[in-house]
Amino acid sequence: MTGILSVVGTPIGNLEDASPRVRRTLGEANVILCEDTRVTARLLSAFDLHVPLVRCDENVIASRVATTLERVEAGERVAFVSDAGMPGVSDPGQRLVDAALDAGLPVEVVPGPSAVTCAVVASGLACEHFFFEGFLPRRHSAQVVRLGELAQVPGAIVCYESPRRVAATLASVAEVMPGRRVALVRELTKLHEEVVRDEATALAAQIAARDEVRGECVIVIAPPTADELEERRRAATGAGAATLEDAIRDGLAAGEPKSALAKRLAKAFSVPRAQVYDLVVAAAEKGAPGA
Repeated sequence: MTGILSVVGTPIGNLEDASPRVRRTLGEANVILCEDTRVTARLLSAFDLHVPLVRCDENVIASRVATTLERVEAGERVAFVSDAGMPGVSDPGQRLVDAALDAGLPVEVVPGPSAVTCAVVASGLACEHFFFEGFLPRRHSAQVVRLGELAQVPGAIVCYESPRRVAATLASVAEVMPGRRVALVRELTKLHEEVVRDEATALAAQIAARDEVRGECVIVIAPPTADELEERRRAATGAGAATLEDAIRDGLAAGEPKSALAKRLAKAFSVPRAQVYDLVVAAAEKGAPGA
């Protein structure tokens, strides 16, 4: 008899969000693979469940795949959970699901809370379309380059961030997309759940002024206006820019980070990057629109 791999969504804060199906699936499992055995042990204790736990985080999941597939093939019910929310969303569990499906083994998804969708709704921002980024790069330079790429997405942008880095990340958002509306959503479904919204620059200043920020954070960036999106597309393609100076002006007007703008235009105009960067800085210091 073939078993099954159950990918189970668990509460992101409020334990009452665990459905009867979630509790039943965990209780019927022969083993539960989890991100942190201590976290999942507390969850099982709250539900009065007693199931063996096996650590299966991003550091060891590669070594767990083969044995997990063997257990499912042998008829066992294997449940997979992350510390909170839906496994496989900004989570290494996707590798396990992919391997099970390739092996022709049954996989079921037991839905549960997701910080992504909760934050999108809680933000109140226009999110008919949204792009989930997960975690942005940690280094500032890499972060602003990535945000410059994301700024051309014709929809809202959703990012995860730790409370220790959220102020710096919001400052980067303000640097790249100063006019966008942004929401910081933290402590979702918990007692001190909070949603703070403002234009990017004002929100970054507000959060930077706090002594500390607690709880896991989700940043939701509103979609670009049609005019901003067109400006960014023109800047990215060089459309309408007859000269390097025009292209620099258009890129700064669109809010493109200086380093990313210099790199792109150096390649487009076959000019040394350092030379282009000096021109970009000079144009910005003269008060180019959007600088």
